[in-house]
Amino acid sequence: MRVFLTLLLVLLALVPQAGGQEARRRWEMQRQIRLDKFEQILPQAMRTHGIDMWVVAVKENRRDPLWEDLGRGYVSGIGYYVFTDRGRDRIERAALGPSGYLVEQSGAYDIFGPASTLAAFVKERNPRRIGVNISDEIGPADGLSQTMYQHLVRSLGEPYASRLVSAERLVSEFRSRRVASEIVAFGEAAGIAIQLAERALSNEVITPGRTTLEDVAWWLQDRLLERGLGSEFDMPSVYITGSDGIVATSTARTIRPGDVVMIDWGVQLMNFGTDVKRVAYVLKPGELEPTKSIQVAFDKAIAVRDVLKKVIKPGIRADLTMKAMDAALRAAGYGVIEFNRPNSDDKTDVVYGFHPVGNTGHDIGPSMTTWQPLQSTFELYRQHIFSFEYFAYTPIPEWGGKKLRIPIEDDAILMEHGIQFLHSANYRLLVVR
Repeated sequence: MRVFLTLLLVLLALVPQAGGQEARRRWEMQRQIRLDKFEQILPQAMRTHGIDMWVVAVKENRRDPLWEDLGRGYVSGIGYYVFTDRGRDRIERAALGPSGYLVEQSGAYDIFGPASTLAAFVKERNPRRIGVNISDEIGPADGLSQTMYQHLVRSLGEPYASRLVSAERLVSEFRSRRVASEIVAFGEAAGIAIQLAERALSNEVITPGRTTLEDVAWWLQDRLLERGLGSEFDMPSVYITGSDGIVATSTARTIRPGDVVMIDWGVQLMNFGTDVKRVAYVLKPGELEPTKSIQVAFDKAIAVRDVLKKVIKPGIRADLTMKAMDAALRAAGYGVIEFNRPNSDDKTDVVYGFHPVGNTGHDIGPSMTTWQPLQSTFELYRQHIFSFEYFAYTPIPEWGGKKLRIPIEDDAILMEHGIQFLHSANYRLLVVR
């Protein structure tokens, strides 16, 4: 009987208590974000890119990447979210097919109706250009499958089928131009990611000589599970960097004294995904602090931040900003390199990848990277959220001059007068004893 009562108490402790309303809090925050974006961002995005009507088609058990952004809703068969610029202060919003409490109580839509009314709905409004989610390079703007595209063509008929155009720039701008409620929600997610990463790189989790890299990664996964959060990049990357580069990532390799350990990961919360890193040194027996060469390498990496911050301004294309960043680094005495290809000299070399973050850890919008070529042509704007990510390679005398790679990554926002951070930016090398 005692065992049964103990088990019952444990099970009751795992049941969320009524009154906490965490699910409602998160839904209401997303509701506010949606209302603000529909009212303030969507009209500008549609008009800037010449889209009179935006149709997002969804199918049961086959959601568009923007399903969360647009308010969710249950779809039986096929459904459409339809946004029409009728020349007024606000965009008309219709849900034709999606239904249920979450979308109907969100206050986001003016019109609800069956999916079968789409053709008549479009004909009545007679749009000149109808944006749909197809894109060569931007994943979240490429949610329309080939069969759904063909279905739209058949359903709309001419002349409207010939008016379908890519909405990739509309989607990019709608999603990546941020309102205040998004900044608050993203900051909450980023703060959790930093807090958990720093706990993971401590003696709370790591016992040198016993704890493995995968032990740390699974500890992080368990903390997310406890809080009802998701992992943005699948398994957290917990890795060791040595004289010849990365030694191992989230494997059964044991963490040992003298290791330099990093965590690269993201937290999913309220339709946002973060991307941050933290770095720790594992003390050897008798050491009270990191070795001088490791600490110097970390300090040189941190110093790069101020060089790059000064040249990133709103109103300038991302690729032009990258040229200015390269010039600033060289003027400050750093080498500018390709990823993981440091020079054989005594300089600290730098490579950066300032990709957008927001709804995903690698999001859409302006990108100061070489691997998002289309997005690098976009203009930077105020309240652009991005990963302030770079790698600094500094020679270590004990390694015969081979360079230690120190990764720095924090989530930042571009404001009128420059860069601000959405959480405490990294400034210290963590220590595991």
